[in-house]
Amino acid sequence: MKRIGVLTSGGDSPGMNAAIRAVVRKAIFHGLEVYGVKYGYAGLISGDIEKLEIGDVGDIIHRGGTKLYTARCEEFKTPEGRQEAVNQLNALGIEGLVVIGGDGSFRGAEKLTDLGFPTIGVPGTIDNDIPGTDYTIGFDTALNTVINAIDKIRDTATSHERTYVIEVMGRNAGDLALWAGLADGAETIVIPEEQYDMESIFKRLKRGHDRGKKHSIIIVAEGVGSGPEFGEKIKEATNLETRVTVLGHIQRGGSPTGFDRVLASRLGAKAVELLIDGEQGRMVGIRNNKVIHKAITEALSEKHEIDRDMYVLSQELSI
Repeated sequence: MKRIGVLTSGGDSPGMNAAIRAVVRKAIFHGLEVYGVKYGYAGLISGDIEKLEIGDVGDIIHRGGTKLYTARCEEFKTPEGRQEAVNQLNALGIEGLVVIGGDGSFRGAEKLTDLGFPTIGVPGTIDNDIPGTDYTIGFDTALNTVINAIDKIRDTATSHERTYVIEVMGRNAGDLALWAGLADGAETIVIPEEQYDMESIFKRLKRGHDRGKKHSIIIVAEGVGSGPEFGEKIKEATNLETRVTVLGHIQRGGSPTGFDRVLASRLGAKAVELLIDGEQGRMVGIRNNKVIHKAITEALSEKHEIDRDMYVLSQELSI
């Protein structure tokens, strides 16, 4: 293999640039040429592809977002779109592709492999919802962004003796809400993976208020429902002064943490190694701090699960 490509797809996440840098420099170190695909699968179809040199990825390891940009692409979901993508790669003599993104990006990588084009997936999403890896690139940075925001909200909640409902991202996964809630001592954490009862939430809030508690923090994962709707229900049932904050896309930006930079560097470099070794249709990940790889098909067939012991602990500590 002499020439590979790299793209980022789906939602951006802090650390994607570090992964791009690792792919480019690892490949060049081994004598390969590297081509960057702009705007994900859309750029692959349109041929928005350019050669990347060492200097092109200098000074990006600390930057959020993605140098290669990202976009959704409905056309790639069609057989004709995917074939055109392969045609564009073949026309440039590109023999393998590294795809950095979430589960939708991985499904695209799986389709390219089905067409006989060697593809390796690198998990990049703040949701941490890719089975087969303990952590995805961007999760740690997003977590710290959420924690920082909740710390500030807690100051106001204490000053005004209010209940705050904070809606966080995560799509259908509750990792971001669970980790942030435990780290910030939230009274209640509502996530998609665990059933919840509004009456028990009301009782917990009233119990805390009756014993003199000045404020309460409730974390709601977006996959469960709307933060504002939760706030209205709480206000009506408890008569407590309640405010709602939806953190939104602030969670996807910012300079990646040291953990995410190192994780991205390790996974990006491993993806190149796999292509050099003739592997395809694989994803890289990390288990117990060891870089591993497995079939994308196998990973996507698994169900994402939270650490339930952590969830139980959060309830025990929020009495």
